[in-house]
Amino acid sequence: MLKRNTQVRRHEIVQLVNQMGEVSVELLSERFHTSEVTIRKDLTSLEKNGLLLRRYGGAIALPKEVVTDEFDKNVSVQKISLAQEAAKLIRDHHRIVIDSGGTTTALIQQLNEKRGLVVMTNTLQVANALHELENEPTLLMTGGTWDPHSESFQGQVAESVLRSYDFDQLFIGCDGIDLLRGTTTFNELTGLSRVMAEVSREVVVMAESDKIGRKIPNLELGWEQIDVLVTDSKITDEQVAMIEANQVRVIQSQTN
Repeated sequence: MLKRNTQVRRHEIVQLVNQMGEVSVELLSERFHTSEVTIRKDLTSLEKNGLLLRRYGGAIALPKEVVTDEFDKNVSVQKISLAQEAAKLIRDHHRIVIDSGGTTTALIQQLNEKRGLVVMTNTLQVANALHELENEPTLLMTGGTWDPHSESFQGQVAESVLRSYDFDQLFIGCDGIDLLRGTTTFNELTGLSRVMAEVSREVVVMAESDKIGRKIPNLELGWEQIDVLVTDSKITDEQVAMIEANQVRVIQSQTN
């Protein structure tokens, strides 16, 4: 049987727990044709997001008035669509870097069918999401100084760790896109992003088209450092032409 998508399975687990009131790990393992280890990871994640309560050997339902749906929070349909397109660029056994940000975090759930990945990140959010994947890619952390603005590790230590490796791809977001210069950011700490690009053979920027033209002063990556822009179908033909003139490939998702 084909492996179920993690989010779909977890959504169905919540529905089952709410219907039955209490379920066992053994029952869920048999029902979803997956290991008990995977089910325990599911229950841990669902409890952390306030969707059920763990009990020895299984889980019980929360009162309906306090149940929320984790699958509608933080990750928009558009971000998921961009993530699906970006994931098509990743091959099994690739060594990749995933930078902090909501759009790049959406990429994690698209990695469950990839095998042998090595993933470096500078954010705890990405690290925790990677840990919950069934295929358990090898996780590397940059370490460094915690920056509360970007909710990520930055600084010389992080840069030094990155330079100890080489990677196939970097997946990075941005706050804005300057058609003449490249990607821009509100964060003045741009050094780590540039090091990430330096140590990666291919740099993939993931950004919605509404970020084009935003007036943001800090240049993060120049077009000469970027290989691919994954964006949505609302980007105009003129904008595509200007970006592609910088030898950057533009990939458009189909979600409107």
